[in-house]
Amino acid sequence: MHPTRKKRLTIILFLIGGLALAVGLTSYALRQNINLFYNPTQIADGEAPAGVRIRAGGMVEKGSVKRDPDSLKVRFRVTDFHRSVAMEYTGILPDLFAEGQGVVAMGRLMASGEFVADEVLAKHDENYMPPEVQESLDKAASRTSASR
Repeated sequence: MHPTRKKRLTIILFLIGGLALAVGLTSYALRQNINLFYNPTQIADGEAPAGVRIRAGGMVEKGSVKRDPDSLKVRFRVTDFHRSVAMEYTGILPDLFAEGQGVVAMGRLMASGEFVADEVLAKHDENYMPPEVQESLDKAASRTSASR
């Protein structure tokens, strides 16, 4: 092989190797930061992975919010009107958090089936519903009406 061709081939191989390494590292980094959304029915049916950070959302069940008087711990249930899941959050809830309102929580599902949130997001006005929550509620409503 001619020395010029050999030099070009070596450069091309290094570039391909570097590109493959960059793509691999980027894929690994993005995989660690993906937060998939699950509705209460999926969580109750065991579709959501335990111990992995996920997003869960639905409507806060009326009468389910229980505040610990000695700490910032709050327990509540989130429903998609088909199934519900217990959630626990320690911290200051958003001002718009209320029973009967849409909520998206980020956290981990414990082996016990309880969702421990490290962040809670509430809807910001009376017309807005997080897209994932709205889609989940629409699917639950269609399942309920189809089963009647």
